[in-house]
Amino acid sequence: MAETKDKAPKGGDKGADKKPAEKKPAGGKSGKEKGGAGLAVDANPKSVDGVPRLKTFYDTVIRANLTKQFGLTNPHQVPRLVKIVLNVGMGEGAKNPKVIDAVAEELSIITGQKPVVRRAKKAIANFGLRQGLPIGVSVTLRNARMYEFLDRFISLAVPRVRDFRGLPNKSFDGRGNYTLGIKEQMIFPEIDFDKVEKIHGMDITLVTTAGRDDLAMALLREFGWPFRGETPLAGVA
Repeated sequence: MAETKDKAPKGGDKGADKKPAEKKPAGGKSGKEKGGAGLAVDANPKSVDGVPRLKTFYDTVIRANLTKQFGLTNPHQVPRLVKIVLNVGMGEGAKNPKVIDAVAEELSIITGQKPVVRRAKKAIANFGLRQGLPIGVSVTLRNARMYEFLDRFISLAVPRVRDFRGLPNKSFDGRGNYTLGIKEQMIFPEIDFDKVEKIHGMDITLVTTAGRDDLAMALLREFGWPFRGETPLAGVA
């Protein structure tokens, strides 16, 4: 009986040793869960890495800067970028549809989105234009593609402009929207020189919720927009 009683405590000790061993993995799991919550990028790279860096920069830095700069009390008053519209007018497209196809292909390469062919709404006899003929191409970018294009435009395309001295600072429409013209599509690094059939320009419009020009200008300046006569902010490294 004495031997049996001695063995029981030994068995109990072994069981006690096993229980902490079982808790260690459980503790390890809880540690991973905490680490996963703290390191969301590693836990779910698709949901986080898929967010453009300018969008993250806007949410974390720009909103706070604009709120402090203009003394905004309502978070809905903070301006934001709604969409970016690229428009290429090609009057030659009425006579040569291949030109429209080439421009549409270039815009799709630049923006990563299929463009829309714009057609004439009225017939103009002096220009030999009939209603319904293709006369241009446009693309409207929103959300992630909008921020990605803005990032590439500021960081890569603008520095390739010949004799660049800054972008115009008087191209606002009075309601917080900004439009500028580009003379050559060659400034975009996505364009292959050997495949370009004709050099053409385009109009780029940035639509915001600012409602006024000074607020919209401050928003673009925070993004690092290189206005003429100004030193752009550091923006996103």
